[in-house]
Amino acid sequence: MKRKDTLPALASPAAGLALPEQLAQQAADAVRELLAEAAAANTTRSYASALRYWAGWHVARYGIELPFPTPEATVLQFLVDHTARRTEDGRLTWELPLEVDHALVAAGLKAKPGAWTLATVRHRVAVLSTAHRLKHLTNPCEQPAVRTVLSRAGRAAVKRGERPRKKTAITLTELEAMLATCDDSLEGLRDRALLCFGFASGGRRRSEIAAADIRDLRRIGPQGFIYRLEHSKTQQAGVTASSTPDKPVLERAALAMEDWLEASGIADGAIFRRLWKQRVGPALSPAAVGEIVQRRARLAGLQGDFGGHSLRSGFVTEASRQGVALPAIMQLTEHRAVSSVIGYFQSGGTTTNPAARLLED
Repeated sequence: MKRKDTLPALASPAAGLALPEQLAQQAADAVRELLAEAAAANTTRSYASALRYWAGWHVARYGIELPFPTPEATVLQFLVDHTARRTEDGRLTWELPLEVDHALVAAGLKAKPGAWTLATVRHRVAVLSTAHRLKHLTNPCEQPAVRTVLSRAGRAAVKRGERPRKKTAITLTELEAMLATCDDSLEGLRDRALLCFGFASGGRRRSEIAAADIRDLRRIGPQGFIYRLEHSKTQQAGVTASSTPDKPVLERAALAMEDWLEASGIADGAIFRRLWKQRVGPALSPAAVGEIVQRRARLAGLQGDFGGHSLRSGFVTEASRQGVALPAIMQLTEHRAVSSVIGYFQSGGTTTNPAARLLED
């Protein structure tokens, strides 16, 4: 896409690439304003990363800092730089110069060379749009040309057969196999409690598992706890009217929790922690939670793309298979949209959908 008002690329644009700590002051100001909006921690990190990339890309592409407001032409250039399209001879191509691409990777702003998925491009544009709204500036991301290009790119991606990638669901079958790999060592006790807690309390996100604190865990009987979820995505977004923060940790999940707490000696602070040579350390990070899920899936010999979100997908899928009412599922997961819950169920596999066997006795 060529437009007369597109900023000219410099002869050696990547030579002036700023390191992350040197990026545009205006982008840094936008990050602080996003922080002031009390966004969830993961959202804040995501927004900060996106704005750093915008600033770094602009310096690498044009040799100057990212201006606010950002010109519409700059956003359009960003789109064609990062969005793959098919040429007449069937090749996939994009417009980001190779030297700029490598410079962004070398600076740690981009994971690997090449075009992004459309979901990533949309996220970056959405973050820039939010930054403009917070600054009360003319928003280039809302211009018809930008919206049209994004829309057409989405249609093209669908025609090429691209679909959002979803983590493999951990239903009861997979969970049992993973739990069987957990021995009675301190690590095994922790991982068993983590998997049971994440699944049984409503398919918790990895960030929610990492943030779980002993002060929010209340015993309700000989074989059960109630966990008060104070760090959910729903609550961080300020939506509390439909939120039910008390989540059950019962029976097997409760026993696993008891064993872990007794063996670890944890009496306050984070429930799930790092282990250093059988010593209890600080709280696990969300990434570490995902790594534990992946490791236990490998040890169990499971095939699939597993991660922290697999527990959430698996909970919804298993509950649906067992005929649990949708409102009851949503009460534990804290989903606000039925479409989101259906999407999780689909990730569990179509052949196990009860509706696929209506012709059978």
